Amino acid sequence: MDNLMGTMLAPLIALVAWTFVVWGWLFAVRIPAIARLKVDVQKAADDPGSQPQLPVSARRVGNNYNHLHEQPTLFYALALALEVMGQAHPINVALAWGYVASRVLHSLVQGTINIIPLRFALFVLGSLILMALTLHGAMALLHHHS
Repeated sequence: MDNLMGTMLAPLIALVAWTFVVWGWLFAVRIPAIARLKVDVQKAADDPGSQPQLPVSARRVGNNYNHLHEQPTLFYALALALEVMGQAHPINVALAWGYVASRVLHSLVQGTINIIPLRFALFVLGSLILMALTLHGAMALLHHHS
């Protein structure tokens, strides 16, 4: 593993790092909004309907942060499985980087302009890449067991 960039681990770690970038972005937009609206965070946690709603910009980034904990969890498991199975072939590594790029672009779109057809297209693209990686993993398993 001298060249970690040629493994499934590099895109996996990159997506985890991106999730923390979005975490920082979330704090950068949410804390000032909470302060500006003088939100009592304890009261809001106990009764979300009792407080003014955060601005759209803060909600979008928060929603995206949550999205980065949904489908990408499949990617993490699959990337690790492909690495362990010795399936870190250049095509799989390229697909993994493609998935990471689709998630980064999805975050940027959702957190800024939020054009739904564009965001949906990026989600579908990422999903198709994830399906291709899944197929490659299944093929490797079948080949190994035949």
